[in-house]
Amino acid sequence: MNVTLSRSYRSKNGNVTFVYKVTGTKADLESFKLIQGDFHREDEQGNPLWFTTRCIGKTGKLLITTNDKIVPDMSAFDEAASIAAQYGGNFGVELAKASAQALVGGSNTTTNENNAE
Repeated sequence: MNVTLSRSYRSKNGNVTFVYKVTGTKADLESFKLIQGDFHREDEQGNPLWFTTRCIGKTGKLLITTNDKIVPDMSAFDEAASIAAQYGGNFGVELAKASAQALVGGSNTTTNENNAE
């Protein structure tokens, strides 16, 4: 399932909550609704919503675990952290900066649009 950041708000407890619109196959969305149960919410257009206090960027993916939990796919973040740590030093810092910019900026393609003419 794919998610796109829709909005955020501050809860009554003062926590920032991020709201993502969920898209996917009919089967995925049915599973999502079933697992969410009483916590299932939809926007005005009937799109399922996923709420979290941990931002995963402008876009991302959700996974359903073997224990029927909805979790974000953080593998791209984990890979970026691993590569930055692997090289360390100034090069690791630069790799971390570039990876963070791509991940948080919502870049999920391998082409550089700034170089397109």
